[in-house]
Amino acid sequence: MEKRRDVFQAIADPTRREILGLLSRQTLNLNGIVDHFDTSRPTISEHIKILTECGLIVIKKQGRERYCQARLDKLAEVTDWVGECRKFWNQTLDSMEDYLEQFQNKKEPYDKRGTKKFRKK
Repeated sequence: MEKRRDVFQAIADPTRREILGLLSRQTLNLNGIVDHFDTSRPTISEHIKILTECGLIVIKKQGRERYCQARLDKLAEVTDWVGECRKFWNQTLDSMEDYLEQFQNKKEPYDKRGTKKFRKK
């Protein structure tokens, strides 16, 4: 059974993120990509395969050469997910801040640093 790959798997690897960074600036053939790394051609080929399966790279043939081109619009899935997470955490932190303000207003025996104030008798 073939593995289903997604954009999140593709960007989970630092080498693949670096390949995407390279291709976001220019279209390169496989040798051009391999030249930027201290790893083997088969290893880079496997990264390219994964990025292609996820739709982040398209390969176009020109004569005998195959050129890799980034399709960064596919990263919108990640952007959308991060936006939802950000919205959730902002709401959660805002609620916590409101709760802490209410809590502090009810308990005056503590100063701003959270230490107990003592009354003189």
